[in-house]
Amino acid sequence: QVQLVESGGGLVQPGGSLRLSCAASGSIFSIYTMGWHRQAPGKQRELVANITSGGILNYLDSVKGRFTISRDNTKNTVSLEMNNLKPEDTAVYYCKAKRPGSLIAYWGRGTQVTVSS
Repeated sequence: QVQLVESGGGLVQPGGSLRLSCAASGSIFSIYTMGWHRQAPGKQRELVANITSGGILNYLDSVKGRFTISRDNTKNTVSLEMNNLKPEDTAVYYCKAKRPGSLIAYWGRGTQVTVSS
């Protein structure tokens, strides 16, 4: 079992920045692939970025060059630095943990990010 708690969402103007954090507990954090997903109203949830236990990164094309995912295995945290935010980045952002080869994924409850002037 893994428990995930997100923080850091909020309201920001276009072009602004936010940093999301996800704190994990309950299992061996370092072996999990950690990711951030988002879901906007009326749209499907989509992968924004993820990072494997070995540090391999993967990004949604529309956030490449603006968002950076990182993890700290000593603190059991994964972060998403978001720069040059756009209105289309508005969504609820969810933290996800999944062991490679497992069908089970763990999700946080989400944090709202709103980009608006």
